[in-house]
Amino acid sequence: MVIPAQERDFSPRQKLFLEAAILIGVVLALIFLAPAMLSSFRLNLLGRFLALSIVALGIDLIWGYTGMLSLGHGVFFALGGYALGMHLNLQLPDGRIPEFFSLYGVTELPWFWRPFYSFPFTAIAIFVIPALVAAALGYLVVRNRIRGVYFSILTQATTIIFFNFFNGQQRLINGTNGLTDFRTLFGISVNSSEMRFAVYVTTILFVALAYLLCRWLTSGLFGRILVAIRDDEPRVRFSGYNPTGFKVLVFAVSAGLAGIAGALFTLQTGIISPNAMSIPFSIEMVIWVAVGGRASLVGAVIGAVLVNFAKSLLSESFPEIWLFFQGGLFLLVVLVLPDGLVGWVRTQGKQLWVTFQLWRRRLANTFPA
Repeated sequence: MVIPAQERDFSPRQKLFLEAAILIGVVLALIFLAPAMLSSFRLNLLGRFLALSIVALGIDLIWGYTGMLSLGHGVFFALGGYALGMHLNLQLPDGRIPEFFSLYGVTELPWFWRPFYSFPFTAIAIFVIPALVAAALGYLVVRNRIRGVYFSILTQATTIIFFNFFNGQQRLINGTNGLTDFRTLFGISVNSSEMRFAVYVTTILFVALAYLLCRWLTSGLFGRILVAIRDDEPRVRFSGYNPTGFKVLVFAVSAGLAGIAGALFTLQTGIISPNAMSIPFSIEMVIWVAVGGRASLVGAVIGAVLVNFAKSLLSESFPEIWLFFQGGLFLLVVLVLPDGLVGWVRTQGKQLWVTFQLWRRRLANTFPA
């Protein structure tokens, strides 16, 4: 069957321009149209879910493209949140320390808090600290050629270790209660409408930048090597490439993106606690990517926003049974849509559209106007 010219694939350059135009259009729509269409409450939720989509992009980078299923990204998310939370807690008059220290008899600011007085240091730490932790963990694991389910188990064990450690540090980081009571950033109240909108716009821009970074990493030779590692790592070694460096790098980048997401999410929710390191939350992150579609950066963003909005709406309407809906959604994706929503559109959806166009032309030829 000959495919008509208008239905043939675009050239690589045309695809690039089309993708750039769509990205710019979505960013502008989120900045200018969404605030006019959504209430302040829903807009705040959208900002939070967009922040979570940055984590989904990172997980898609290592799972969808590299084949490394991490069940511990909540650790990196929380590290970024704690970094910004410490800076926000230090926005006090000279000589004062956060109030929670007095509950445990601490009279002097711990040494590791002091660098977070500086916002430039904090901004770097939000990305670098999670990335360094992931790079160290990834190197130790990948160097020993631990992969598959064993890699997933180790990342989950890391989550348990960090969760218990942070939970027990009442004197240093307020333990179970976490960091809260954020008041100002750059001298502006974090609860003011101006700051909330500024954070919302910043989140959108970071989602776009994270998408571009992941898009760049998954393109060209580097991206092909990542896919080859996912599909047949021994053959990659036989071809002369050492997968260790590639896997450690993408794991570190993915963790850094999770740290950025954690910081933006913390600023919008007003709290960061060890609960962000819990195993269920890390598993939820994987569900977002599975629903949207593995190896699809657009799918990761759509999955994170869609699943969390569905979670919010269902928990409001069915507070006692909404978890069953969430589990059912995941089972539906696994059993019926194994490639996720975007994967379905790319395969069956595209074929259905082509079939519809062919039938429409046949009907037009059979029954001319």
